[in-house]
Amino acid sequence: MGKYGEAAVTAARIFTEGDVDSPETAWNRATTLLMGANTSSQKKGCPRGAFLGLCEEGLVKGIPKGHYTNSEKNKGYAVEAVSLLKSNPGLSQDANLLWAAILKGIEKKHNSQMDVVLSLWNHKLIR
Repeated sequence: MGKYGEAAVTAARIFTEGDVDSPETAWNRATTLLMGANTSSQKKGCPRGAFLGLCEEGLVKGIPKGHYTNSEKNKGYAVEAVSLLKSNPGLSQDANLLWAAILKGIEKKHNSQMDVVLSLWNHKLIR
């Protein structure tokens, strides 16, 4: 699990423990703890958009549906990844294979969105 996957799992736990009132606050707290306040890693948008997008759709256990992000692309990638994992759980073993299935042949590297999805998936935090 990479640092953004760890941040996603930590943020989900922070939220469900009732310590914060929004997934965004939970993400900010988790990334600050793991990466330092106001660092470029803490502010990185792609994994944040993926996490908040999954929360927005009600896909993260313990976090209700709501409006949490304006990120359409990263939310879309994450939601599509969950859909693919539900139909083919074997994709959970390889982030690059999962990413390739989402992009359908377009060559582009994922920017930690799959780390977020796979960490939540492998920790059984996806509904």
